[in-house]
Amino acid sequence: HVQLVESGGGSVQAGGSLRLSCAVSGATVSNVCMGWFRQGPDKERKGVATLDSDGSTHYADSAKGRFTISADSAKNTLSLQMNSLESEDSAMYYCAAGIVFCVVTASQESFTYWGQGTQVTVS
Repeated sequence: HVQLVESGGGSVQAGGSLRLSCAVSGATVSNVCMGWFRQGPDKERKGVATLDSDGSTHYADSAKGRFTISADSAKNTLSLQMNSLESEDSAMYYCAAGIVFCVVTASQESFTYWGQGTQVTVS
């Protein structure tokens, strides 16, 4: 049984930083495609960053240069370091896992497992 549990969300001022974490159980974070997605108010959910099993990463244009996705194999966790946050980054952030073509534009239906989300508010 695969479970993903996000943490690290919160409220931050514009220009600040947050680090999101996703604890993974029932799967090995380094063996699958892992991704971060976000959904703002009245917006569709979109990919932010992905990390493939070979270590390759892919970012949405809005995240490039500001966000970094990484995994800790020892802890079996996925992280998203977010710097220079903007109000447009306010959203519910979800981590996901699956066997997919590992890019942020991949079909979300291909990500089999999802966490419950963690809220990020930038003011």
